[in-house]
Amino acid sequence: MARRPLPRILSTGTASIARSRELARSAADNATDVLHPLITITRGLRRLAAAGRRKWADTPKDKRGPLLFLVASVVLVVALVPYGPVLAAIILMAAAAWTGRERPAPEPTGPDDAQVQRLQSLYEALVPYFSVPEDPAPLFAHGGEWDKALTDYAFDDSGRISRLVIHYPAYFTDGEAESRARIEQLLHAKSGRGREYHFGWDEEGNQLTITVLSPLPTDIAAQRFVTAPGETVLGFTDETGVQRTLPVTDGEEQRDVPPVVWRTGIRSTEPHLLIAGEPGSGTTTLLRSIALQALRYGDVLVVEGSGTGDYACLTGRDGVLAIECGLAGALASLEWAAHETERRLIAANRARQAGHPPPEDTKRPLWILLDRPSALGHLAAADGRKDPQSLLQVPLRHGRAAHVTVVVADQLDSLDALSDPVHQHTRARVVLGPATPDQLEDVLGVPPHTTPTADVPPGRGYARLGTGPVHRLQVPATPDPYDDATSEAHRRAVMELLPERSTPPDAADTAVDTAPEATEAEPVPAES
Repeated sequence: MARRPLPRILSTGTASIARSRELARSAADNATDVLHPLITITRGLRRLAAAGRRKWADTPKDKRGPLLFLVASVVLVVALVPYGPVLAAIILMAAAAWTGRERPAPEPTGPDDAQVQRLQSLYEALVPYFSVPEDPAPLFAHGGEWDKALTDYAFDDSGRISRLVIHYPAYFTDGEAESRARIEQLLHAKSGRGREYHFGWDEEGNQLTITVLSPLPTDIAAQRFVTAPGETVLGFTDETGVQRTLPVTDGEEQRDVPPVVWRTGIRSTEPHLLIAGEPGSGTTTLLRSIALQALRYGDVLVVEGSGTGDYACLTGRDGVLAIECGLAGALASLEWAAHETERRLIAANRARQAGHPPPEDTKRPLWILLDRPSALGHLAAADGRKDPQSLLQVPLRHGRAAHVTVVVADQLDSLDALSDPVHQHTRARVVLGPATPDQLEDVLGVPPHTTPTADVPPGRGYARLGTGPVHRLQVPATPDPYDDATSEAHRRAVMELLPERSTPPDAADTAVDTAPEATEAEPVPAES
């Protein structure tokens, strides 16, 4: 059935009504703009009149007579003063304009109902831990006032707590690690999982400060960091953790970030490093980053127990003495490293006895990087040969005086297979990837003051240098440039840091076979 066309009067009338509405709306807006001062003054006069009525209603009846006499006296004086009525009118209009101005709505000063409920729930959960029956005036009590104990708080956009200050009673055992762990676990669960919290315990003031930590930057690629000889950047941490920043380049932009700097050399208190983590956590990435930084000032010897070829990009480069993946090559290289350490000690000792400075060949840093030595230990035990870790005793014990640094990386479940000298002399520790609080405490010596999350990016973990504090750590992205999964930007960044190739790849495989025979070790002379 064909639709009939609308009558001409109806089709044209709708457009006329729409135009009329637009004209009326425009006229109203223009009139409002023109009459805005008059509207403001009228609103102010109305507010002044309302304030006068309230003042009159609040005045006692026995004082209304004197008030009327005072007002009449003021009016009479204003009327007799020259230009008094005009000045009074101007003052009244100014007061009305100021009173009638549009004021922004006041911002809420306290928490809303949802935030109050969250704080009250958190307060009630802490009552069993921060109260005892013998306390005559408990700070924490069921049904008590939460604002006396939770004094400072802040919430994020999702309504979860981002900062909280808790005052607890003085009799709480805040000096015991187990008591602290219970409170931190409870607050982590009640404040929202999936985030990292920092717990600052003030034992003198009986105060606990909880802060939600922002994620560490994961977009910093390998580059030449502004460091002095003997300084190695392990990664980057929070601004409150260290007192130093380094300029880094991110594409075309440059910014300053706080680093975790590990110092080696004869004056270092933590001359050797132990790295632990699960597969895929970034331990090899950190070793590769350390190797690229070490090649700026010294020589590098790499022993790879996994045999995956993750260090093939270093083959034949200037300063790279050898890259060994097999058991025989690892034993030969580490035996040469032990002899080289002894040679350096002997040469330096003879120079000191003769009153000369140490020779230059004893001052060039030598880095021994071992990736998964436990795998080589299993192969050596099955073949009835010596464990390669037994050859690390001399470099670990005397490496600081001989400018020899040892870095060992292995998996968390293989740390028991590491030798005692490795555990004793690697005072700088790094744990990467997801780990339980017990695992972190076993490796680092103390638990971190933050709550580790289950899902972390590669290269994310914790670092502790000697007896210092535990820092959050994010390793700079240093992937294998020969890996197909590596992005072009990261591949180019790593390739730019590699030294020039001095040895052909085919000849590099046989370069270390003669290294152990290059120098005959002499017995260390007794000091006179």
